[in-house]
Amino acid sequence: MTDTLTPGFADPVADAQACFRAVLDALAHPGRIRPVPPVEAPAPLCPAAAAVVLTLVDHETPLWVDPAAAAASGWITFHTGAATGEQARAAFAFALTLPDLALLPAGSDEAPDNSATVIVQVQSLERGARFELSGPGLRESAPLAVEGLPTDFADRWAANHALFPRGVDLLLCTGNQVAALPRSVTVRNA
Repeated sequence: MTDTLTPGFADPVADAQACFRAVLDALAHPGRIRPVPPVEAPAPLCPAAAAVVLTLVDHETPLWVDPAAAAASGWITFHTGAATGEQARAAFAFALTLPDLALLPAGSDEAPDNSATVIVQVQSLERGARFELSGPGLRESAPLAVEGLPTDFADRWAANHALFPRGVDLLLCTGNQVAALPRSVTVRNA
């Protein structure tokens, strides 16, 4: 747990609304990189991950935090009221590296919305492994470069995508940027 709690958004209402719009736009346009309002994030959180957590998580939200990010748990709880819990019950999961997606709630055929959204911190959305995205929200295939995903990410994502309409959604965060991979999108190595 952190000894010093840094502030959240400078303007909580306007910044949360701007971040929410950025996340929605990223989900509607897979692979599109969107800026989010700055947050003074405690280590090991990057500002974008902190902003997304502040925007999407509240005291009623089941949240799982990667044990490697435990130092930020106190900050997250202070600003959101969320108690961290089990991976298998998470509506949202925050991780410093991609967790095993099969261990997170994937929803059901009757209620696919009961799945988890994973907020994962990556090193870059401009360099690294190159992927080709296709599916809903994309008129034609779109490129995405990500540094910080496992080398077998495309295979892991294919297993998640095969569950559609079930499956998890992914929010990739770095610096003050977010990009999204909804479960409906196909990801191939480029």
